[in-house]
Amino acid sequence: MTTDDILYSIQNLSVEYETRLGAVRAVDNVTFDIKKGEVLGLVGESGCGKSTMGKALLRMIEPPGRIISGNLLFDDIDLMDLNDAKMREYRGNRIGMIFQDPMTSLNPVQNISDHLTEAMLTHELYGNEKDARKNAEELIDRMGIRPERIDDYPHQLSGGMRQRVMIALGLALNADLIIADEATTSLDVIVEAQFLDLLRKLRDEFDLTIILITHNIGVVAELADRVAVMYAGRIAELGNVYDVFGEAMHPYSQGLMQSVPNIRLEEGDSLYKMAGEPPNLLQPPAGCRYHPRCPQVMDICSREVPSFRAGKKDHYVSCWLYEDHPGQSANPSGGTP
Repeated sequence: MTTDDILYSIQNLSVEYETRLGAVRAVDNVTFDIKKGEVLGLVGESGCGKSTMGKALLRMIEPPGRIISGNLLFDDIDLMDLNDAKMREYRGNRIGMIFQDPMTSLNPVQNISDHLTEAMLTHELYGNEKDARKNAEELIDRMGIRPERIDDYPHQLSGGMRQRVMIALGLALNADLIIADEATTSLDVIVEAQFLDLLRKLRDEFDLTIILITHNIGVVAELADRVAVMYAGRIAELGNVYDVFGEAMHPYSQGLMQSVPNIRLEEGDSLYKMAGEPPNLLQPPAGCRYHPRCPQVMDICSREVPSFRAGKKDHYVSCWLYEDHPGQSANPSGGTP
């Protein structure tokens, strides 16, 4: 991968939330790149830091949370160096976000036209309300909503239509990167399939780069080019979706893949369930954070953090199974060291 291929480079990013019991490190020293024009799936259990990561990329972490370290290089500009006024030029204009629940993200006393035209006029994309409204009508028409519905209020729309309005808001300012945070959670399977088809078409039409934050492994398999697996605030594995899903290297990734419902299960077979539960990030375990649950744990796992390194081309993993260390004469899993 060359630097020309990279739209957003996240380097050593850490985010903390202050609580009355102490600091919670929700994102811990995370580094990865986002390629131009790709769909990157970000998966993991609840509480692993996915949504915090998405908000951090827009510098939308609010107190008691804060970004404590790291660099956010978007098109070679470090967003961490920008003041609030300059950062507003990137939010929406360059980086858009589709939030989890459109019913709570949309203002119930504003109609759809108000939502879209306000964003366009605030960011001075159009000089007058007439032009902004015309573009808003064209935009929701592309989303599969009849233009005459533009004066409807959120409660008058179905869940799928509200989600399409959220996509339209993300696209209204011609953003280069869209962060979709659990965008399919409230949708039924038919509307979800339509939503994924729409995202695929929009990526091709607008040359979008998309970060898809989700619990749904099937959605990532359907749409993503690459996938990053998060656990307890860190990236456990990152690679091509076919490599990670087909030959997962990290024991946590392997557990996630085995936990997906499978129509090939025979009668009497039970669905795999990972032992244990995610750690308390007020007092995270030392070393690899997955080691208390890992079926392949070694002594070193509880003492030192493994590096994030390439197992093979563009397939990265943070696991002691793939690193030489005292007491390990061979790779127990047979993977590429």
